[in-house]
Amino acid sequence: MKLQLQHLRKQYGAKTAVDDVSVNLEPGVYGLLGANGAGKTTLMRMICGVLKPTSGSICLDGKTIQTLGEQYYTHLGYMPQDFGFYPDFTAREFMLYMAAVKGMDKKAAKARTEELLELVNLHDVAGKKIRSYSGGMKQRLGIAQAELNDPDILILDEPTAGLDPKERVRFRNIISDFAKDKIVILSTHIVSDVSYIADTILMMKQGKILLQGPMETVTESMRGKVWEVMVTERDAAKYSRNLRVVNLHHEGNQVRLRIVEDEAPAPDAHNVEPSLEDLFLYHFSEDMQNEGSESDEIFG
Repeated sequence: MKLQLQHLRKQYGAKTAVDDVSVNLEPGVYGLLGANGAGKTTLMRMICGVLKPTSGSICLDGKTIQTLGEQYYTHLGYMPQDFGFYPDFTAREFMLYMAAVKGMDKKAAKARTEELLELVNLHDVAGKKIRSYSGGMKQRLGIAQAELNDPDILILDEPTAGLDPKERVRFRNIISDFAKDKIVILSTHIVSDVSYIADTILMMKQGKILLQGPMETVTESMRGKVWEVMVTERDAAKYSRNLRVVNLHHEGNQVRLRIVEDEAPAPDAHNVEPSLEDLFLYHFSEDMQNEGSESDEIFG
Protein backbone atom coordinates (compact mmCIF):
# COMPACT_ATOMS: atom_id res chain seq x y z
CA MET A 1 0.00 0.00 0.00
CA LYS A 2 1.24 3.49 -0.89
CA LEU A 3 -0.30 6.86 -0.11
CA GLN A 4 1.06 9.57 -2.38
CA LEU A 5 0.76 13.28 -1.68
CA GLN A 6 1.64 15.15 -4.85
CA HIS A 7 2.28 18.92 -4.82
CA LEU A 8 -0.43 19.55 -2.24
CA ARG A 9 -1.28 23.18 -1.62
CA LYS A 10 -3.99 24.80 0.49
CA GLN A 11 -4.62 28.52 0.50
CA TYR A 12 -7.00 30.69 2.46
CA GLY A 13 -7.05 33.97 0.56
CA ALA A 14 -3.52 35.33 0.64
CA LYS A 15 -2.44 32.85 3.34
CA THR A 16 -0.81 29.55 2.31
CA ALA A 17 -1.38 26.89 4.98
CA VAL A 18 0.21 23.99 3.05
CA ASP A 19 2.75 24.79 0.37
CA ASP A 20 3.67 22.25 -2.35
CA VAL A 21 3.95 19.14 -0.17
CA SER A 22 4.96 15.89 -1.90
CA VAL A 23 5.48 12.73 0.17
CA ASN A 24 5.18 8.98 -0.48
CA LEU A 25 3.93 7.02 2.55
CA GLU A 26 4.08 3.26 3.01
CA PRO A 27 3.19 1.15 6.09
CA GLY A 28 4.93 2.49 9.19
CA VAL A 29 4.54 5.18 11.83
CA TYR A 30 5.20 8.74 10.66
CA GLY A 31 5.77 11.44 13.26
CA LEU A 32 4.52 14.73 11.81
CA LEU A 33 6.33 17.39 13.83
CA GLY A 34 5.99 21.14 13.79
CA ALA A 35 5.16 24.12 15.96
CA ASN A 36 1.56 25.27 16.16
CA GLY A 37 0.70 26.95 12.87
CA ALA A 38 3.11 24.84 10.79
CA GLY A 39 0.31 23.36 8.65
CA LYS A 40 0.02 19.91 10.24
CA THR A 41 -3.74 19.89 10.87
CA THR A 42 -4.53 21.34 7.46
CA LEU A 43 -2.43 18.64 5.78
CA MET A 44 -4.12 15.86 7.75
CA ARG A 45 -7.59 17.21 7.01
CA MET A 46 -6.80 17.12 3.30
CA ILE A 47 -5.60 13.51 3.58
CA CYS A 48 -8.88 12.68 5.33
CA GLY A 49 -10.97 14.43 2.68
CA VAL A 50 -12.31 16.98 5.18
CA LEU A 51 -10.63 19.79 3.22
CA LYS A 52 -10.20 20.00 -0.53
CA PRO A 53 -6.71 20.99 -1.70
CA THR A 54 -6.34 24.22 -3.62
CA SER A 55 -4.09 22.24 -5.95
CA GLY A 56 -2.26 18.92 -6.07
CA SER A 57 -3.54 15.38 -5.54
CA ILE A 58 -3.76 12.54 -3.03
CA CYS A 59 -3.49 9.01 -4.42
CA LEU A 60 -3.88 5.59 -2.82
CA ASP A 61 -2.07 2.90 -4.79
CA GLY A 62 -2.07 5.10 -7.88
CA LYS A 63 -5.74 6.17 -7.78
CA THR A 64 -6.83 9.61 -6.65
CA ILE A 65 -9.15 9.79 -3.68
CA GLN A 66 -11.71 11.49 -5.95
CA THR A 67 -11.67 8.44 -8.23
CA LEU A 68 -11.93 6.05 -5.29
CA GLY A 69 -14.80 8.02 -3.75
CA GLU A 70 -16.47 6.28 -0.79
CA GLN A 71 -14.12 3.32 -1.18
CA TYR A 72 -11.25 5.50 0.04
CA TYR A 73 -12.93 6.11 3.39
CA THR A 74 -13.16 2.39 4.12
CA HIS A 75 -9.32 2.50 4.35
CA LEU A 76 -9.29 5.51 6.67
CA GLY A 77 -9.40 6.04 10.44
CA TYR A 78 -9.21 9.57 11.81
CA MET A 79 -8.90 11.05 15.27
CA PRO A 80 -9.10 14.85 14.98
CA GLN A 81 -7.50 17.19 17.46
CA ASP A 82 -10.83 18.34 18.89
CA PHE A 83 -13.01 15.28 18.74
CA GLY A 84 -16.75 15.90 19.20
CA PHE A 85 -18.15 13.44 21.73
CA TYR A 86 -21.80 13.17 22.72
CA PRO A 87 -21.59 13.59 26.50
CA ASP A 88 -24.86 11.76 27.25
CA PHE A 89 -23.80 8.69 25.29
CA THR A 90 -22.03 5.86 27.02
CA ALA A 91 -18.74 4.75 25.45
CA ARG A 92 -20.43 1.64 24.09
CA GLU A 93 -23.33 3.65 22.60
CA PHE A 94 -20.88 6.07 21.03
CA MET A 95 -18.83 3.29 19.46
CA LEU A 96 -21.93 1.62 18.00
CA TYR A 97 -23.12 4.98 16.69
CA MET A 98 -19.77 5.60 14.98
CA ALA A 99 -19.85 2.08 13.55
CA ALA A 100 -23.25 2.85 11.99
CA VAL A 101 -21.88 6.09 10.54
CA LYS A 102 -19.03 4.08 9.00
CA GLY A 103 -21.57 1.63 7.50
CA MET A 104 -20.41 -1.39 9.45
CA ASP A 105 -22.48 -4.57 9.81
CA LYS A 106 -24.38 -4.47 13.14
CA LYS A 107 -23.11 -7.83 14.41
CA ALA A 108 -19.52 -7.08 13.40
CA ALA A 109 -19.80 -3.62 14.97
CA LYS A 110 -20.82 -5.06 18.35
CA ALA A 111 -17.96 -7.54 18.38
CA ARG A 112 -15.42 -4.94 17.26
CA THR A 113 -16.69 -2.43 19.85
CA GLU A 114 -16.16 -4.85 22.72
CA GLU A 115 -12.73 -5.84 21.41
CA LEU A 116 -11.54 -2.25 21.14
CA LEU A 117 -12.97 -1.08 24.46
CA GLU A 118 -11.07 -3.93 26.08
CA LEU A 119 -7.90 -3.01 24.19
CA VAL A 120 -7.99 0.65 25.28
CA ASN A 121 -8.84 -0.34 28.86
CA LEU A 122 -12.36 1.13 28.88
CA HIS A 123 -14.40 -2.06 28.96
CA ASP A 124 -15.14 -1.79 32.69
CA VAL A 125 -16.52 1.75 32.28
CA ALA A 126 -18.15 1.26 28.86
CA GLY A 127 -21.63 1.73 30.36
CA LYS A 128 -20.81 5.12 31.92
CA LYS A 129 -21.65 8.41 30.22
CA ILE A 130 -18.78 10.09 28.42
CA ARG A 131 -19.37 13.28 30.40
CA SER A 132 -17.90 11.46 33.43
CA TYR A 133 -14.67 10.51 31.61
CA SER A 134 -11.26 12.06 32.23
CA GLY A 135 -9.29 13.60 29.37
CA GLY A 136 -7.18 10.46 29.02
CA MET A 137 -10.25 8.22 28.86
CA LYS A 138 -11.77 10.40 26.13
CA GLN A 139 -8.52 10.24 24.16
CA ARG A 140 -8.52 6.45 24.40
CA LEU A 141 -12.13 6.38 23.22
CA GLY A 142 -11.12 8.63 20.34
CA ILE A 143 -8.47 6.24 19.08
CA ALA A 144 -10.84 3.29 19.59
CA GLN A 145 -13.43 4.85 17.26
CA ALA A 146 -10.72 5.59 14.69
CA GLU A 147 -9.83 1.87 14.71
CA LEU A 148 -13.41 0.60 14.37
CA ASN A 149 -13.15 -0.30 10.68
CA ASP A 150 -9.59 -1.66 11.05
CA PRO A 151 -8.27 1.02 8.66
CA ASP A 152 -5.14 0.77 6.55
CA ILE A 153 -4.47 4.48 7.15
CA LEU A 154 -4.71 5.80 10.71
CA ILE A 155 -4.45 9.56 11.22
CA LEU A 156 -4.06 10.96 14.73
CA ASP A 157 -3.96 14.71 15.26
CA GLU A 158 -2.34 15.73 18.58
CA PRO A 159 -3.63 12.58 20.32
CA THR A 160 -1.65 13.09 23.55
CA ALA A 161 -2.22 16.82 24.03
CA GLY A 162 -3.28 17.58 27.58
CA LEU A 163 -2.55 14.10 28.95
CA ASP A 164 -0.44 13.48 32.02
CA PRO A 165 2.83 11.50 31.58
CA LYS A 166 1.28 8.18 32.66
CA GLU A 167 -1.61 8.53 30.20
CA ARG A 168 0.79 9.53 27.41
CA VAL A 169 2.86 6.39 27.93
CA ARG A 170 -0.29 4.26 27.89
CA PHE A 171 -1.49 6.02 24.76
CA ARG A 172 1.83 5.53 22.95
CA ASN A 173 1.66 1.81 23.72
CA ILE A 174 -1.87 1.62 22.30
CA ILE A 175 -0.75 3.35 19.10
CA SER A 176 2.17 0.95 18.76
CA ASP A 177 -0.24 -1.99 19.05
CA PHE A 178 -2.48 -0.54 16.34
CA ALA A 179 0.37 0.38 13.99
CA LYS A 180 1.14 -3.05 12.55
CA ASP A 181 0.85 -3.11 8.73
CA LYS A 182 -0.77 0.35 8.65
CA ILE A 183 0.21 3.81 7.51
CA VAL A 184 0.01 5.75 10.79
CA ILE A 185 0.43 9.53 10.75
CA LEU A 186 0.85 10.98 14.22
CA SER A 187 0.83 14.76 14.37
CA THR A 188 2.21 16.42 17.48
CA HIS A 189 4.43 19.12 18.90
CA ILE A 190 5.33 16.85 21.86
CA VAL A 191 8.69 15.57 20.67
CA SER A 192 9.04 12.71 23.17
CA ASP A 193 5.87 11.03 21.87
CA VAL A 194 7.26 10.46 18.40
CA SER A 195 10.76 9.67 19.68
CA TYR A 196 9.44 6.41 21.10
CA ILE A 197 7.13 5.14 18.35
CA ALA A 198 7.84 6.82 14.99
CA ASP A 199 9.72 5.02 12.21
CA THR A 200 10.00 8.18 10.09
CA ILE A 201 9.99 11.86 10.97
CA LEU A 202 8.24 14.45 8.79
CA MET A 203 8.99 17.97 9.97
CA MET A 204 6.78 20.83 8.77
CA LYS A 205 7.49 24.53 8.91
CA GLN A 206 5.46 27.33 7.33
CA GLY A 207 3.45 24.83 5.29
CA LYS A 208 6.42 22.99 3.79
CA ILE A 209 8.11 19.67 4.58
CA LEU A 210 11.36 20.91 6.06
CA LEU A 211 12.88 17.50 6.74
CA GLN A 212 12.04 13.84 6.16
CA GLY A 213 14.00 10.81 7.30
CA PRO A 214 14.21 7.67 9.43
CA MET A 215 14.06 8.19 13.17
CA GLU A 216 17.52 6.68 13.69
CA THR A 217 19.29 9.09 11.28
CA VAL A 218 17.16 12.24 11.27
CA THR A 219 19.25 13.97 13.94
CA GLU A 220 22.53 13.55 12.02
CA SER A 221 22.18 17.06 10.61
CA MET A 222 22.53 18.33 14.18
CA ARG A 223 25.87 16.69 14.83
CA GLY A 224 28.37 19.38 15.86
CA LYS A 225 25.58 21.84 16.76
CA VAL A 226 24.63 20.62 20.25
CA TRP A 227 26.79 21.84 23.12
CA GLU A 228 27.15 21.55 26.87
CA VAL A 229 28.87 24.15 29.02
CA MET A 230 29.16 24.92 32.76
CA VAL A 231 28.46 28.56 33.65
CA THR A 232 27.60 30.69 36.65
CA GLU A 233 23.95 31.33 37.50
CA ARG A 234 24.32 34.93 36.35
CA ASP A 235 25.73 33.86 32.98
CA ALA A 236 23.03 31.18 32.63
CA ALA A 237 20.35 33.89 32.49
CA LYS A 238 22.32 35.73 29.79
CA TYR A 239 22.76 32.58 27.69
CA SER A 240 19.04 31.75 28.03
CA ARG A 241 18.07 35.19 26.69
CA ASN A 242 20.37 35.10 23.68
CA LEU A 243 20.77 31.44 22.66
CA ARG A 244 18.72 28.30 22.12
CA VAL A 245 19.01 26.67 25.54
CA VAL A 246 17.42 23.20 25.49
CA ASN A 247 18.03 22.39 29.13
CA LEU A 248 19.68 23.76 32.26
CA HIS A 249 20.65 21.88 35.39
CA HIS A 250 21.86 23.48 38.60
CA GLU A 251 24.94 21.80 40.06
CA GLY A 252 26.06 23.56 43.20
CA ASN A 253 26.95 27.16 42.40
CA GLN A 254 27.09 26.47 38.66
CA VAL A 255 24.61 25.60 35.92
CA ARG A 256 25.05 22.99 33.21
CA LEU A 257 23.53 24.28 29.95
CA ARG A 258 22.59 22.29 26.85
CA ILE A 259 22.65 24.69 23.91
CA VAL A 260 21.77 24.28 20.23
CA GLU A 261 23.81 26.62 18.02
CA ASP A 262 25.90 26.43 14.85
CA GLU A 263 29.00 27.73 16.64
CA ALA A 264 30.40 27.01 20.10
CA PRO A 265 28.60 29.31 22.59
CA ALA A 266 31.69 29.52 24.82
CA PRO A 267 35.39 28.58 24.56
CA ASP A 268 34.98 25.66 26.97
CA ALA A 269 31.75 24.31 25.44
CA HIS A 270 31.91 20.74 24.12
CA ASN A 271 29.75 18.82 21.66
CA VAL A 272 27.28 16.16 22.83
CA GLU A 273 25.09 13.59 21.05
CA PRO A 274 22.10 15.31 19.38
CA SER A 275 18.48 14.35 20.06
CA LEU A 276 15.16 14.90 18.28
CA GLU A 277 14.33 17.60 20.81
CA ASP A 278 17.53 19.44 19.85
CA LEU A 279 16.54 19.25 16.18
CA PHE A 280 13.05 20.54 16.95
CA LEU A 281 14.30 23.50 18.97
CA TYR A 282 16.91 24.36 16.35
CA HIS A 283 14.22 24.85 13.71
CA PHE A 284 11.26 26.04 15.79
CA SER A 285 12.50 28.13 18.71
CA GLU A 286 11.24 31.36 17.10
CA ASP A 287 7.93 29.76 16.06
CA MET A 288 7.33 28.59 19.64
CA GLN A 289 7.87 32.13 20.95
CA ASN A 290 5.29 33.42 18.48
CA GLU A 291 2.67 30.69 19.02
CA GLY A 292 -0.85 31.99 19.09
CA SER A 293 -0.30 34.57 16.34
CA GLU A 294 -2.15 32.34 13.87
CA SER A 295 -5.14 30.08 14.37
CA ASP A 296 -4.09 26.44 14.54
CA GLU A 297 -7.65 25.50 13.67
CA ILE A 298 -6.95 26.77 10.17
CA PHE A 299 -3.20 26.77 9.80
CA GLY A 300 -2.15 24.07 12.29
